[in-house]
Amino acid sequence: MTRDRPHVTAERPLDAPLLTFEIPTLLTRLKAEPTWQRESHNAMTLVKSGGLRVVLVAMRRGAVLPSHRTDGPISMQVIAGKLRLTSDSQTVPLHTGQLLTLQAGIPHGVEAATEAAFLLTLSAEAQHPVEP
Repeated sequence: MTRDRPHVTAERPLDAPLLTFEIPTLLTRLKAEPTWQRESHNAMTLVKSGGLRVVLVAMRRGAVLPSHRTDGPISMQVIAGKLRLTSDSQTVPLHTGQLLTLQAGIPHGVEAATEAAFLLTLSAEAQHPVEP
């Protein structure tokens, strides 16, 4: 959560048996916060349950999330604008409607080619059951 957003309440739980979200409404809310006015990006955690996290991220044109690694696999679903994900081996342009997946431990950074928003899903690496 940002300093500008009230702490999660019963009205907006992060973990429940079933959650639904109005993404356009939440994106409008993100862009109305003081953090969006001061910073190059803003984010809101939508789900934080066990090994699953879903985060709505809005980025201004030219904003950069520097290279980093994640402990588990991730997906990025672009819901508005254009982004570039850069890893050690390649740069991948992404636009509205595209979904990218990335395995754990791969260094990557993100740059907004235009004002953009995406849903970031982070997963703790789960062990697959042993097949008989």
